[in-house]
Amino acid sequence: MEAILLWQEGVPDALGTTDEDTPAIFPYLAKGDHRAAVIVCPGGGYQFRADHEGEPIALWLNTLGISAFVIRYRVAPYRYPSALSDVQRAIRILRHRAEEFRIDSKKIGVLGFSAGGHLASTAGTLYDEGNPQSPNPIEHHSSRPDLLMLCYPVITMEQPHTHQGSQIALLGADASTQDIEALSSERNVNANTPPTFLWHTSEDGAVPVENSLLFASALGRAGVLFDLHVYAQGGHGMGMATDDPHVRRWTDECASWLKLNRFAD
Repeated sequence: MEAILLWQEGVPDALGTTDEDTPAIFPYLAKGDHRAAVIVCPGGGYQFRADHEGEPIALWLNTLGISAFVIRYRVAPYRYPSALSDVQRAIRILRHRAEEFRIDSKKIGVLGFSAGGHLASTAGTLYDEGNPQSPNPIEHHSSRPDLLMLCYPVITMEQPHTHQGSQIALLGADASTQDIEALSSERNVNANTPPTFLWHTSEDGAVPVENSLLFASALGRAGVLFDLHVYAQGGHGMGMATDDPHVRRWTDECASWLKLNRFAD
């Protein structure tokens, strides 16, 4: 799959010139025109990106008539705001090139797993409306997603429920209380946060289920519609969960929710 580089003119704050220094999206286009699009953010604790949370998810979205774009966002040693800048840029590019990709610029979602779920949640809470004064027309577009899908997401950076590895990789071991609170997504929800689908398992030993519960509670207080699915059993990092007859139902539930929001066929 051919990569679409997010910055043709040079990556801001790049530390090198390898693939890991070069954020990109990999397109999986559905047949037809004016399709919804979803950017897929694999997890990996902001230290790597898990393959099983990338292409298999894109191919599943294609079965729903949704075009998918798996993002290669920057991870450690990069810290905040590099990964957020990458996903924001990806959203702007999809809006700018919507006709080329045969997608609907008003139906762009972000789906993330684990730390990728944190990245998706920050995209949905720390967006901007674009910069009409920028000489680059890509930057004129809003970076707000139209929907969020958060799969066993890291949400809070605060103890006792954060995933310590993600927090350190994103903010450093010496992060200030101010920075930790600023990147705790449950604190940034408001009435304009996109509708959200969440799923988690109650016995997740790596990223406690409280992360999804905190975000769902914040959405509820803000009056934002959401679907929340908590499965009794199952570990962390399950991806499509095809080997679990109960948890694998999350894809059916998510497909139903996507249809409800007029994203899927």
